[in-house]
Amino acid sequence: MGKNERQAYLKAIRSRYRRASKTGKTIILNEFCEVCGYNRKYAIRLLTEPTRRNPPKRAGRKPRYDSPELLTALKRIWFATDQMCSKKLKAAIPLWLPFYESRYKPLTDETRQQLQTISPATIDRLLKPARTAQGHRGLSGTKPGSLLKNQIPIRTHFWDVSKPGFMEADTVAHCGNSLAGDFIWSLTMTDILTTWTEIRATWNKGAHGVIEQIQHIESHLPFPLRGFDCDNGSEFLNYHLMDYFTDHPTVRSFTRSRPYRKNDNAHVEQKNWSHVRQLFGYDRLGDPLLVALMNDLYAKEWSFYQNHFCPSMKLLSKQRVNSKYVKSYSTPLTPYQRVMASEHIDPQTKDSLERIHQGLNPFTLKQRIEKKLRHIFQYVTVTSNVRQRL
Repeated sequence: MGKNERQAYLKAIRSRYRRASKTGKTIILNEFCEVCGYNRKYAIRLLTEPTRRNPPKRAGRKPRYDSPELLTALKRIWFATDQMCSKKLKAAIPLWLPFYESRYKPLTDETRQQLQTISPATIDRLLKPARTAQGHRGLSGTKPGSLLKNQIPIRTHFWDVSKPGFMEADTVAHCGNSLAGDFIWSLTMTDILTTWTEIRATWNKGAHGVIEQIQHIESHLPFPLRGFDCDNGSEFLNYHLMDYFTDHPTVRSFTRSRPYRKNDNAHVEQKNWSHVRQLFGYDRLGDPLLVALMNDLYAKEWSFYQNHFCPSMKLLSKQRVNSKYVKSYSTPLTPYQRVMASEHIDPQTKDSLERIHQGLNPFTLKQRIEKKLRHIFQYVTVTSNVRQRL
């Protein structure tokens, strides 16, 4: 008996088997096993299995976030924000959503409401298939500075961070796979209270170049520089920088971290990836002509993009419970929002910042950033090919 004949035979006796008494079911089952050669338990499952014309319904309530329009908008905003975590993305969506509709297309009222009320856990679930792992790590270019370690004190106490202006500084080497020779460094300065971050590029890490970029960063801060804390690198521990801050009109303290304690400068260290490596990667930038191009990007589009449209979370408390640390974080806010909420910023500065903010579009900024990056890396590729030929 072929497969089709067995299926037809099963269909013919199934209804009769269900209506039969216990004795009748035994007779039908014996006959079915003998004719088709099935195992007795398998035959019982075939005879008692209900016929399903439609697939079984999913248990629980109907999914709310299964709209293709919602997933498309969420992915576009997520990629535009450089794939930030779900908690930060939830805070960023209200800032980016008005510009999304002007750049792409208007959203339905339902989709707009869902994007504004979506939870971080749901964001993680929807974006899980699109997430990719990052693996590459760069080299550390911090060389211990032996000068002035006694003159520049270690910060053993916490600053009064109720006011903006107390900043941590660090440098990132764009050296590729080797620290030999000359290449570009990025100087990063982060305010502890507002997380306002400015970055500038410098050729090598000589004292004059570092001081020049520090002065350039000061001129672009929305608040005066009140404190400067750095690691023990030779680019910071030198007489030129010490003399500069000794005569500085607003800086009240110039301190350094403990040697080999990276967490002492945790506020700026965490920006090395999100603000520098995520932008320029780990390639070697060994041409001094790139410094001007990088600073044009750092001081304009990248600063506006990070400080006005990228929320960050601040650690509020950290407690050790048995063998685990329990951390509590603040609501994600952008540095611009923290500056505007500070009572120590004068109204004229806030008005100027607000006018700048109203003229910004994050999607346009992202497009300009990518255009400038393409120009920089095209230049890197061309110069690299020329050097290989020589």
